[in-house]
Amino acid sequence: MKVAVLDKNGKDTGRKVELSKDVYGIEPNNHAVYLDVKQFLANKRQGTHKAKERAEITGSTRKIKKQKGTGTARAGSIKSGLFKGGGRMFGPRPRNYSFKLNKNLKRLARKSALSMKANDKAIMVVEDFNFESPKTKDFTSVLKTLGLENKKSLFVLGESNNNVYLSSRNLKGTEVVTNSELSTYKIMNANNVVLFEGSLEGIETNLSK
Repeated sequence: MKVAVLDKNGKDTGRKVELSKDVYGIEPNNHAVYLDVKQFLANKRQGTHKAKERAEITGSTRKIKKQKGTGTARAGSIKSGLFKGGGRMFGPRPRNYSFKLNKNLKRLARKSALSMKANDKAIMVVEDFNFESPKTKDFTSVLKTLGLENKKSLFVLGESNNNVYLSSRNLKGTEVVTNSELSTYKIMNANNVVLFEGSLEGIETNLSK
């Protein structure tokens, strides 16, 4: 599929680039996308949640009433989870939520996500640009000219560009990454994906292995 190349002012440069069908034109695998997004979010969880259980509560271990003849259920400790101030039964414990996925599945997920965006016409290609110095104002003007001012957008660079990255860092709905940092979650989380012309070869190389 051919896509027109725009400049940072949103104007057509008159050039077109060919996007690989093997990356942007496959039949999306929804389950692969689901698993990759699930792994991304799971890996971000700290897993430090903890509730005190019965053995960790401060309190007497004396049997609080006789075993029989009270007309109520037997009870052996005030620290039981049945009583106010007792330990929590089956409470959360620290754990690691991360899990592994094989490389081929993750690669399929990213290609599926890019193909979904291509089907929705939510991918645009811009020629590489830079700023003289980091200025949020300059990046905001680029968003306006590209029609992305009020949309979540993901900009993909061919290589690290400090001025562009720092200019976008204060903008809530915009993220700038390099092609090696591209993930399924970031693609799916954006309304529009803006590919720098210099990133196309790297993306196709990474996803065609």
